Amino acid sequence: MSGAVLEVHGLVTSFPSEGGRSPVVDEVSVEVHAGEVLALVGESGCGKSMTAFSILRLVPKPGRIDAGSVRVAGRDVLALPVAEMRSLRGSDAAMIFQEPMTSLNPVHTVGAQVVEAIRLHEKVSSDAARARTVDLFDQVRIPDPAARFNAYPHELSGGLKQRVMIAMALSLRPKLLIADEPTTALDVTIQAQILELLRELQRDTGTAILLITHDLGVVNELADRISVMYAGRIVEEGTRHQVLGSARHPYTQGLLRSIPSLARRGEPLEEIAGVVPPPSEWPAGCRFATRCPAVLERCAAELPPEVRLAEGQLARCHVVAREQAAG
Repeated sequence: MSGAVLEVHGLVTSFPSEGGRSPVVDEVSVEVHAGEVLALVGESGCGKSMTAFSILRLVPKPGRIDAGSVRVAGRDVLALPVAEMRSLRGSDAAMIFQEPMTSLNPVHTVGAQVVEAIRLHEKVSSDAARARTVDLFDQVRIPDPAARFNAYPHELSGGLKQRVMIAMALSLRPKLLIADEPTTALDVTIQAQILELLRELQRDTGTAILLITHDLGVVNELADRISVMYAGRIVEEGTRHQVLGSARHPYTQGLLRSIPSLARRGEPLEEIAGVVPPPSEWPAGCRFATRCPAVLERCAAELPPEVRLAEGQLARCHVVAREQAAG
């Protein structure tokens, strides 16, 4: 055992396509340790959320997990019977979904929904579950938590609904928290409050967090390490300072150049030409080859090698490999 709370190795998840099946998550490997925040970063359509669903065995049909291994707190997720998998969700691993409006049941109070989650996993009285829920609401800074217990989702703002979702995710003290775009639907002020809340909870509880986002500003605020994903594969990984300060993969560099900056005020925003291709159109070699400004002849036909850079940093890129060899 490596001591990691989450260990994912060689994960492949596919969906039907013309002529067979196409992987949307392809040979993905990540690890997250206790008290650590790993950010999984990339554009929409790169496979980030499907990686999270695969970890919790929530892949919607007709998708399926074809290969690889997933361990959460030492438990082999892909081998667990259905009943044990249901127990693992919540007790060992929990997820904050990106849209609280659709994640909460509109006909039940938010307090009742958290109580139900607690009592599904633990043999506690309704009074004890209610008391814990009010404490959780206070912990995530919901004003007047006892009164908010009886509120319905439509009576709460987007920020308060997201706090309810965080409270629900933390209700069983999970070892791993997966946060899927937790601030996407919120305005900038509320985003900052939610990020500060997640940072405090991670620091106080030691929970391992897998943060899924396309927002590098959020990553800079919260992450310890970063894995950059493109078209189903991890293309670069390292510490926050390595990836944000000295990115080597052309895709990561393009993401960083596209961030708005006051230093470039008045200038047009840079962008990465083109879009992420669908899985059925991925090239045989580097999947970024059709959009890469530094593309080499071999990129479209040959899988890029894994290049070890500074300690803990790696990139999968022919260009980086050539630079390393020449260096």
